[in-house]
Amino acid sequence: MILFPAVDILDNRAVRLLYGERDKVTDYGDPAELAIKWVQSGAEYLHVVDLNGAFDDSAVNRETLKRLIKEVKIPVQLGGGIKTLDKIKFYLEEVGVTRVIVGTACVTAPEVVDKACALYGNKIVAGIDCKDGFVAIKGWVEKSSLTAEKVALDMKERGSDTVVFTDISRDGALTGVNVDATAALAEKTGMNIVASGGMSSLDDIEKLMRKNVYGAILGRAIYNGNIDVVKALNIVKRG
Repeated sequence: MILFPAVDILDNRAVRLLYGERDKVTDYGDPAELAIKWVQSGAEYLHVVDLNGAFDDSAVNRETLKRLIKEVKIPVQLGGGIKTLDKIKFYLEEVGVTRVIVGTACVTAPEVVDKACALYGNKIVAGIDCKDGFVAIKGWVEKSSLTAEKVALDMKERGSDTVVFTDISRDGALTGVNVDATAALAEKTGMNIVASGGMSSLDDIEKLMRKNVYGAILGRAIYNGNIDVVKALNIVKRG
């Protein structure tokens, strides 16, 4: 299993949000410094989110993102407000991220995602954020009528092989990851599912491993000390 320490960026600062709400924010400092910290702890892949991009399509974090990608020497997957082919090209070809996560565009702009997948294949990852069983879009402020399974299978048909699956009700709350829903999505779609939302302990990691889940994003739990990144990575390496 791959563990992805998360660096969420809002107004050029590394933050964590509770339930994805902009006004429930904790500031953790310089994003590049935090990214380097996780790399030095042994992380082999980072998960970065441009929250300004997700909330209001702002490019305010662009230079900070460029600096972060330049300073870390491991793969980075990036999400947050990536809804156009120009943005996808920019981040993959100019900034140098390894893969981009498209969320809202999977629902609202399928023609853009079709073109992106045709150009970049599995460098395009589906970001599927669920609330009450349905996919939420536009920074989680709107709920669609689509299920996670439907969106995932549509992305698989386009040539994508990976999904970042977030249970919004658990995000940032340290209540435990939704293991059953994550494993069920993997079983129903045959895709690589990255669990996100609610990771709270090393036990969560072990539960996901037992279900053969592809990956997990580590957020608030590694910032407040509930999960030690080095210990978590060692558990994964031991298998």
